Amino acid sequence: MPDTSGLLIIDKPQGVTSFDVVAAVRGALHLKKVGHAGTLDPMATGVLIVGFGAVTRLLNPIVGHDKTYEATIRLGQRTTTDDADGEIIEPQPSETRPAALPDLATIKRTIAERLTGEIMQVPNAYSAIKIHGQRAYDLAREGKDVELEARPVTIRAFDVLAAREGLTAADGTPVTDLDVRVDCSSGTYIRALARDLGDMLGVGGHLTRLRRTRVGRFDLSDPAIAAHVVHAHTEERAFTNREGETVTRNRAVLDLPGELPGGLPGPSGNQPASTGAARALALIDRALPAADAARLCMPSLEITDDEARELRFGRRIERAIAQPAAAIAGDDLVAIVDRANAHQAKPVTVFAA
Repeated sequence: MPDTSGLLIIDKPQGVTSFDVVAAVRGALHLKKVGHAGTLDPMATGVLIVGFGAVTRLLNPIVGHDKTYEATIRLGQRTTTDDADGEIIEPQPSETRPAALPDLATIKRTIAERLTGEIMQVPNAYSAIKIHGQRAYDLAREGKDVELEARPVTIRAFDVLAAREGLTAADGTPVTDLDVRVDCSSGTYIRALARDLGDMLGVGGHLTRLRRTRVGRFDLSDPAIAAHVVHAHTEERAFTNREGETVTRNRAVLDLPGELPGGLPGPSGNQPASTGAARALALIDRALPAADAARLCMPSLEITDDEARELRFGRRIERAIAQPAAAIAGDDLVAIVDRANAHQAKPVTVFAA
């Protein structure tokens, strides 16, 4: 078996959580040390960076990278979660609604003037943000009041790609659907942009589609990155809970050679050994090796074999650096180093040879 350490670029399917994808990778590789670099909502699809083995130590820097999303915003309706998974919020009788939905020129002007650049954004209550150790979405589902503070985010681009005006929602409400592309800083909630745009226009808004196409330099439009993408799909799985009830929930299935028809297990309850090994090898083959992954997620410092030995002994090397960097000797990721003083770098994370 090749080195079980690397970085995966998963195209997450709709209907599963980011943890479901991590679970699928764990199952395929038979590894516990698997994590992801930034949650995607169940409704969302697209780039989910998953690390396994020692490369999980590169995930934290990736979390802070800028991101690009493509989405569809529906103007004319609000929901409890600011996306299509929530319940429609009916306008209050005292609420004054405009006679007509805003035109495209008004929409674009509002985006340019109020939702581009450095803005303050209040995340939705149904988010993964922790409040006193509990996820906001857990508190919201329990019916508790959730108040989140506004936080600064940067919207570098918020482009309307297409507009479909004159539509009617299933309940008869007139709506406008906007296809948009957003380049933004880490921590930006696209659902909140949809909500805020609708509120600023006085008509309400929510997200009906969300796809992440880029995380930092991991861009689906880059052929070199696309060659490593692992696709996946969603399947229903039935099981019996502790109360004896049959429960159905979705699971993520990686699209790899060796999957049995319908994603079903073999007679023993698991994939046959030969099939499981083939799937694991196929997944590892798609992964970015540690050194390549490090070069994509942070500044790199090319070092000599002698310097590599020094770092692995926990010693400083004579290199002037201004920020943390990946110290790499050829194809060997040796360490993450930081500035020790004006002329030396010190190891802060060391990787085994």
